[in-house]
Amino acid sequence: MRQALLVIDMLNDFVREEAPLEVSKSREIIPNIKREIDKARQNEIPVIYLCDAHKPDDPEFKIWPPHCVEGTEGADVIEELKPDKDDFIVKKVSYSGFYNTKLEELLKSLGVQKLLLTGIVTNICVLYTGVDALMRGFEVEVIEDCVAGLNEDDHKFALRQLKEILKPRR
Repeated sequence: MRQALLVIDMLNDFVREEAPLEVSKSREIIPNIKREIDKARQNEIPVIYLCDAHKPDDPEFKIWPPHCVEGTEGADVIEELKPDKDDFIVKKVSYSGFYNTKLEELLKSLGVQKLLLTGIVTNICVLYTGVDALMRGFEVEVIEDCVAGLNEDDHKFALRQLKEILKPRR
């Protein structure tokens, strides 16, 4: 079964200390995600970065502070996990990596059937990308030591949803 590794929102505006939407636990998972990226590249598994890329007047900023504005340093992947020339970058404007993006088209063109999810935030972008993937017929695996939430309760809730409720449909 052809797999792809998704690296979700490991961007400066989420990971750096004192970033606009700092997810402090995100720094703890960097080495684990690096391990998975290295493993994927060694096994010729596509690595796809899903990256928030907002317009300066994005409606999401009514809910969250301005972050990951397209073209700013805050919207860049953190230095420790920089994409390679053979990796893919999919910019997104909402929680799901599928909403108004070319992700599904890319996955189909690569023959991918299973997604390995890493990144942040477990209960928002990881969860909604995983849900949308399952609804589109992809198998989903969350690499648990490679995801982080805003807080432990929400993190655990999202993992339970992805593992127990949203099982692959065959």
